[in-house]
Amino acid sequence: MSEVAPHVLVVDDDPDVALLVRMMLERRGGCSVDVAEDGETALANATARTPDVVVTDIEMPGISGLELIEQLRARVPDVPVVVMTAHVSVDYAVSALRAQADEFLTKPLDATRLVETVTRLAAENRARRDARPHREVVLAIGAHPDDVELGAGATLAAHAAAGDAITILTLTRGARGGDADSRQDESLAAAEMLGARLFLKDLVDTEIPSGGPTVRLIEEVVREVEPTIVYTHSIHDRHQDHRAVSEATVVATRRVATVACYQSPSATIDYRPTKFVRVEQFLERKLELLRCFDSQTASRDYLDPDFVSATARYWTRFGGGTAVEPLEVVRESSEPARAFEHHRLET
Repeated sequence: MSEVAPHVLVVDDDPDVALLVRMMLERRGGCSVDVAEDGETALANATARTPDVVVTDIEMPGISGLELIEQLRARVPDVPVVVMTAHVSVDYAVSALRAQADEFLTKPLDATRLVETVTRLAAENRARRDARPHREVVLAIGAHPDDVELGAGATLAAHAAAGDAITILTLTRGARGGDADSRQDESLAAAEMLGARLFLKDLVDTEIPSGGPTVRLIEEVVREVEPTIVYTHSIHDRHQDHRAVSEATVVATRRVATVACYQSPSATIDYRPTKFVRVEQFLERKLELLRCFDSQTASRDYLDPDFVSATARYWTRFGGGTAVEPLEVVRESSEPARAFEHHRLET
């Protein structure tokens, strides 16, 4: 089994039972455990941070355990689910199995059986995942040098650690914000640090169109790279270039399975992320990437390491851990991004 602790999501509206299960799994199974008190919270947690195993009660207010399984199968179809209940009737067991539960445990729980069941399912799940011949091809698109690194630098570092192919497309050389040659050199240095391929285009800074010319530039790179995941600006942004790039990207990447929008310092209050990527293992790498852009650090407060770290810390209120990068998902394939899995296991 992997040396990294299995990540388990425990769902039970009884806090005493949830605490007991958590203690059993952490102390006897060496698991990393999140707890949700209801189905809605569990779905949000499982979507943001895919667990290795879900352990859920059946009878809960709102979404029942069986309904939760059905919705989990739609969102994270491969996750193993263990159902636990105080009712030992055949009807309950049959209902749980029909709802595609992987195991059925009765309360009071036998600690040995619980730990053995969860760790076995976690190991089997990881083995299946590792056996898949899958490598993401990532395209990160920004209007200006440092946009991509600031918005999704830690997530890109996670992709790099997972062995994914990374391409950065920057549509201007940032002449309005500094010396274009210096910013080009900085972009090259950051791309080299990530092991990424860099396309640096020559659209006019602050005058990027959202239509034809920009769409065609992005389409050219998409045809060459054939990405499976695209990261770009959000439409919810005060900067006109960011909005234009977001609109053009959505059109140019219409055949790409997964497209998500990172947060810029100029994002508005309408920026509403739905994916929260834990990046504590990669935050320092992000800060190193941003240090490549030293021509900007003196005049851009948002590049200050404390500001970047504080922003990552803020989003942990939704994603957990100690550092998170938010993503506003435009569309997403059924398969989770390999990098999300990688840095989830790392953390």
